[in-house]
Amino acid sequence: MRVLVAAASAVTRAGLKALVEDSTGAVAAGTCGTDDIVGCAHELNPDAILWQVSPDEDAASTLRALADFNPVLICADPTLDLIKGGAHGVLPLNASADQIAASLEAAATGLAVFPLDYLVPAPDTKTPSILTARETEVLRMIAEGLANKEIAWRLGISDHTVKFHVSALLGKLGVSGRAEAISAGIRQGLIML
Repeated sequence: MRVLVAAASAVTRAGLKALVEDSTGAVAAGTCGTDDIVGCAHELNPDAILWQVSPDEDAASTLRALADFNPVLICADPTLDLIKGGAHGVLPLNASADQIAASLEAAATGLAVFPLDYLVPAPDTKTPSILTARETEVLRMIAEGLANKEIAWRLGISDHTVKFHVSALLGKLGVSGRAEAISAGIRQGLIML
């Protein structure tokens, strides 16, 4: 796996590059400052981007510019703006070498990487589910990547009934597609990946 390492500080870039090469078994495709990420990504075409976001950076516009790219993994304090902006992963600034290594591997294969305590509300703040038990079950199967026919077979119901449940849960979550439903389900603590 080839990883582009980006950070504002040259010292941070050197540290992250060493971590990538020593702890992950990956190869650093290159390093760059945060203002050069888009150009370097187009030039180097990495499998993943390890980017330490500074608090004063406009990460959202850079993420939009990297929308056609392979997974982006960001070391920053997790915020919903980064997730909505298209980050395939967000790690806290104090992430360990093992967490970064596992996250890079997951991100390069297309999996999303987010801190569990950020995505799942604490028990005392969790709001009741707006979905029925069956709709939640269908949403979990959608998150597993199952098609309607597979869901119907697993639940012992008709394809038509599955379509009804999918339509209902999309409406209740206020989303238009399966991917958005999965994101909404994760944010609300209905599903975990």
